[in-house]
Amino acid sequence: MGIEVQDVSKHYGSFHAVDQVSLSIKTDSLVALLGPSGSGKSTLLRMIAGLEQPDAGRIALLGRDATYTAVQKRNIGFVFQHYALFKHLTIRQNIAFALELRKASKALIRERVEELLSLIQLQGLGDRYPAQLSGGQRQRVALARALAVQPQVLLLDEPFGALDAKVRKELRAWLRHLHEEVSVTTVFVTHDQEEAMEVADEIVVMNKGKVEQVGTATEIYDHPASAFVMSFIGPVNVVPARSGILPRNGNKVLDSDRVFLRPHDIDIELTASPEVVPARVDRVVHLGWEVIVEVRLESGELVTANLSRDRFNQLQLRSEQPIYIKPKSLKTFPAYAVN
Repeated sequence: MGIEVQDVSKHYGSFHAVDQVSLSIKTDSLVALLGPSGSGKSTLLRMIAGLEQPDAGRIALLGRDATYTAVQKRNIGFVFQHYALFKHLTIRQNIAFALELRKASKALIRERVEELLSLIQLQGLGDRYPAQLSGGQRQRVALARALAVQPQVLLLDEPFGALDAKVRKELRAWLRHLHEEVSVTTVFVTHDQEEAMEVADEIVVMNKGKVEQVGTATEIYDHPASAFVMSFIGPVNVVPARSGILPRNGNKVLDSDRVFLRPHDIDIELTASPEVVPARVDRVVHLGWEVIVEVRLESGELVTANLSRDRFNQLQLRSEQPIYIKPKSLKTFPAYAVN
């Protein structure tokens, strides 16, 4: 395994930032630590890096116990959200910095820097200063600097959080491609579900200092282990079981007082049948590639359905129109808690 975390805890007074977390990360994999603010993901990343010491538990890197190993001896590359580039150094000097500290030969440094400039697609810009680059370019330089010493583990803390949406999306694809090029065990922290699902081989969903679920994007989205995971990963309607969301001829026995269903798992019909539930169109939102229909049940609960443009054009829905909804898939969880 690339990284082994065993029963690791970190407390700040009475606050349990990380609470008995165990986790295995495969060598050369790309893993996302995903969760809301305060879930413990950044604290866990910093303990793996050696920037924080755990109060209990053990951390191993590539089979070696590194729980109390100094940061500089862990052979880890770390990338922060806000680049942390040296403003007074050129891009080439920023990338070379760690190699110079290790007293590598000038020939090796020159070769490695040019190789990395090519890898991050900034050939010819090595003599510029950070202020002369865009935010996306600066973040690529930060990644190149972290990779310069050929670390065994690469850690990224919200690496795209300071960038606008368009640049973030471009860098996601670039990071995935970069990982395939360099093959280094990589862990990145994010609160962006789409980012984690698009980039990572595996996602670790965290909440209140604990791991809620580990799996691929498909596993976590289609088979959430808890109400929190289903509520956090992707859009979802959460309605009381007594709201009438189940068809009247349904015989499903509920073990929860809440029903969870995705907007794309709701179909809309114009005629009554035993499999549908009466409702009324509350609002229609056109997004171009799809249409969001807000629907009010007879109980007063509001649910959202996502329709393709073709399906919406077939139905020709309008506000206040009586309709029927048909849940194609729904889930319940015995211990309902999303906070």
